[in-house]
Amino acid sequence: MALFSERNAKKQLDAEASKVHRQDLETLLDRQRAIEEKVKGSGRLERFSADIKLMFSMIRDYWYGNYRSVPWKTIAAVAGALLYVLNPLDFIPDIILAFGFLDDAGVVALCLKLVESDLHRYAAWKEQQEESQAQASTDVTR
Repeated sequence: MALFSERNAKKQLDAEASKVHRQDLETLLDRQRAIEEKVKGSGRLERFSADIKLMFSMIRDYWYGNYRSVPWKTIAAVAGALLYVLNPLDFIPDIILAFGFLDDAGVVALCLKLVESDLHRYAAWKEQQEESQAQASTDVTR
């Protein structure tokens, strides 16, 4: 039996997501640097670095009202996964060498699996926004 199974990851993600409230998003955004540093320093989580940045971007755009085409359930799941990563004393404490980030990676992977379509839609929207801004900037300089 695996030390940290998908069932355990789902249980942990559901528990974290159920505790997330809108005001928690601001706290999470304030802690973004700490989470990104933790991800950078761990082998198991490092492969999720780009996904975690995209998750933060979606939460930020949701928080500021720029992007609301996403269900609260998705925002709560993403926030729950990121808050779980931030917690050093989770299912498998982060201080346990070689295994400490196994549960964090499992929760992030499961979250990505659950919100994949919403995250892809957000990424496409974000890319369109950046292209529109670049076009507007080019039009202004002419």
